[in-house]
Amino acid sequence: MATRAKTSSNSNLLDPDFMARLERLEFVSRKIFAGKMRGERRSKRRGESVEFADHRPYVEGDDLRFLDWNIAARLDRFFIKQFLQEEDLHVSILLDASKSMEWGKPSKGHYAKQVAAALAYIGLSNHDRVSIYPYANGLVGELPGVRGKRLMAKVVDFLTTLEFEGAGNFTLACKQYAIRHPQRGIVLVLSDFFEKGGFETGLRYLLGRELDLYCIQVLSPEEIDPELAGDVRLVDVEDQDTAELTVSRALLNRYKQNLQAYCGSLKEYCTRRGISYLFTATDVPFDQLLLSYLRRRGLLK
Repeated sequence: MATRAKTSSNSNLLDPDFMARLERLEFVSRKIFAGKMRGERRSKRRGESVEFADHRPYVEGDDLRFLDWNIAARLDRFFIKQFLQEEDLHVSILLDASKSMEWGKPSKGHYAKQVAAALAYIGLSNHDRVSIYPYANGLVGELPGVRGKRLMAKVVDFLTTLEFEGAGNFTLACKQYAIRHPQRGIVLVLSDFFEKGGFETGLRYLLGRELDLYCIQVLSPEEIDPELAGDVRLVDVEDQDTAELTVSRALLNRYKQNLQAYCGSLKEYCTRRGISYLFTATDVPFDQLLLSYLRRRGLLK
């Protein structure tokens, strides 16, 4: 699927000095996932790589090439050499590209692009297989299965040319992803999660794939603590729904309570189902998000 791309001024997503710091990090999966080819990540499973792991007694049918003849000569018993198997780790980033992500200063979209670029670079630096799937009304593009630091320029070009357009349909996007991406791995969702259709059904599609799932909710300070007063006309940037109201302190307090309750329901839903949830605002330096918050959540080390 070709991405909906236009020329963008978001050319510098990552500072070179910060990229050097990212190279010292790597993804930590709560599970180790087998890919279609051997990667650079050591698995607890036994395979046939070059690094020795252990011995086990020979049983009929074992490959005689892996007999340890030195032990056989000393003990007059046969043992098979076992090795650490190298496996591919798949890292997918589902990036909300709906119109609401353009909101804020800096915009939620640009902040999410920076986080996505940094996460992609960490994966590519460790020879993980990285895919990026922007979504609005379903998946609207893809950068599938890139591997190796030499392809980071392709990732940056893909992200900088991505525009935020249209209404979001998280459920459809997750369903499409689950169908076209059957292998297990780490999946990170970057979104404000402002979904009129709710987030539960979409997350259930991802949970059905037994993925190592992370939800990073990104909001702007203007959404968390809006500075509004008097008579206002609010327009939904995605579907143009309007509402005219008089903003009072009591109304603002009720808005903040409702927002807190909504974010709390997302966090609770994730926690109950083994999904790692992280909330961040765009005024939080994204390097702090990567180097501190995500390490404490166990995604990075």
